[in-house]
Amino acid sequence: MVDLKDVNKTLKAFNDIVNTKKHNPFDKKGSLKVGVDLGTSSIVLAILDEENNPVYGSFEFAEVVRDGLVVNYIEAVQIVTRLVQEAEEVLGVELTEAATAVPPGTLGNDYKVVSNVLESAGLTVTTVVDEPSAAACLLNLDKGAVIDVGGGTTGISIIENFKAVETMDEPTGGTHMSLVLAGYHKVSVKEAELIKRDREQEKTTFMIIKPVVDKMADITKQFLSEYPVEPLFVVGGASYFDEFAAVFSKYLGKDVKRPDYPQFVTPIGIAIASKQ
Repeated sequence: MVDLKDVNKTLKAFNDIVNTKKHNPFDKKGSLKVGVDLGTSSIVLAILDEENNPVYGSFEFAEVVRDGLVVNYIEAVQIVTRLVQEAEEVLGVELTEAATAVPPGTLGNDYKVVSNVLESAGLTVTTVVDEPSAAACLLNLDKGAVIDVGGGTTGISIIENFKAVETMDEPTGGTHMSLVLAGYHKVSVKEAELIKRDREQEKTTFMIIKPVVDKMADITKQFLSEYPVEPLFVVGGASYFDEFAAVFSKYLGKDVKRPDYPQFVTPIGIAIASKQ
């Protein structure tokens, strides 16, 4: 059963670590759970203790993945290597293994490349989990749906027994929000990204990109019409706007919950899955 208060407590602790670039106390004799999330707009490193308490976390904005595919292998390896080395310096321990994740339905070489990135960064890959199942790990969601709004796509996954069993992935995500902002403000996409992330401009920005959110909600409604499940959770970096979940709730006619710091749900879930 999902305890959103407990989930949000974990997310806040992780976010605080990311912002302070410090670490929480941990037993150096115990084992750590490490997760690496290669996202469309950033790469996130999440490290937990044996009881799934956040120990350390960091991220770096990057454009090395597009629609779940690694499009800049060398830069991806360099960033993961850098994040791991920084973590080792802060924690005073060597990190030798980690888990990672792929979009559901990823097969063949595309599946292997994600693991290869970690291995080229000096890590042994313990687990490769699909992203919605990773989110379900943190949420402790045994049945329901995860709506993952990333940089490139909106993925809707039906969860049963903590695993994704049905999934739809639509190419509408945070990048499309940035394109709309770029057109509205007559600036570059990179400048639009900065506007999108500026919390002081959030209300105005949300009004501008709301048609994109409406489209995401409509896509979700159509898919879930065949799967009348609850509870419903929206995660992913592009869903961080305060009014985001309310738009989905209105479209779906059901309560859609969004954890705090939704951009960190999947990375922490990957770390949890690393030792399962």
